[in-house]
Amino acid sequence: MEISLIRHGKSKHVDNNLMNCMEFQGWVEKYDRSGVFEEKAYPSLALEKMAAANLVITSDLKRTIESASLLNPHIKAIVDKLYREVELPVLPRIAGVKLSPASWAVMLRCLWFMGYSRQCESIARAKQRAKLAAEQLVKQAEDHHSVVLVGHGFFNRFIAKELKKMGWEGKRKSSAKHWHCTTYSLTI
Repeated sequence: MEISLIRHGKSKHVDNNLMNCMEFQGWVEKYDRSGVFEEKAYPSLALEKMAAANLVITSDLKRTIESASLLNPHIKAIVDKLYREVELPVLPRIAGVKLSPASWAVMLRCLWFMGYSRQCESIARAKQRAKLAAEQLVKQAEDHHSVVLVGHGFFNRFIAKELKKMGWEGKRKSSAKHWHCTTYSLTI
């Protein structure tokens, strides 16, 4: 049995202007509604796993659904919000501070790892959700043998950690690069 985790493609939402924390909230909403750029070529491992998969799952965000379709236009993926990316917390208004979206994301993710989770799920809750997601992927792998999840960078890593705890073989961390695939296997 095998479970492959693929990170979605590069988002079409490319606004990198400096913005305040309130504008960044709007930026995140647009990012979540955006699709991905079509590439000239995709990593061969991602294409191979998508072609061989008996079941493909995505989150309910447009970037994962489009990514799955670009990797294999003939599949009908199961869409499930359980596999959404871990959200970023919201800061109260900070006067005069403008940063790039990447800087806001890094700062907020660091705060989130330290326990700050205003208006988003906590790290403990995200880990619980990742455990549930991993358990569901294992059940699907038992039924379908080869399963692919086209998901998100941080949440795929949390799922990978849970799969490793359950005895699945594979890399310690899933790849955070767009379109990259990390496969976990279990021999019965």
